[in-house]
Amino acid sequence: MVLDLLGYKNLIAFNAKLKGEKVMPKQRERRWLVPNRRAKGYAEERKAKVHQRGQKEGKELTDFEAGLRSGYLQCQSDHAGLYKYKEAMNSGKSKAEATAYSRKIGK
Repeated sequence: MVLDLLGYKNLIAFNAKLKGEKVMPKQRERRWLVPNRRAKGYAEERKAKVHQRGQKEGKELTDFEAGLRSGYLQCQSDHAGLYKYKEAMNSGKSKAEATAYSRKIGK
């Protein structure tokens, strides 16, 4: 494509360059919680069988969503985030720096 020849990944980046805007790449973020806090909220939702917060509040949980709320699927991310947070705090970083470090995916 012509965009590839010009060095642009997609049409959005090309249009932004024409307008003089900067396009920031989307970065994924680990959204972890202290495991017992997530478990408490999820247990309440599983008992009620409906969403209790967010955009789907009041709607019934699907089987997949109920499975997510079993806590198993978020367990690894929660524990990894908590480990990275404590590691950063022990190395002398501030709370804000430790939080940013713990939410960053990857090494």
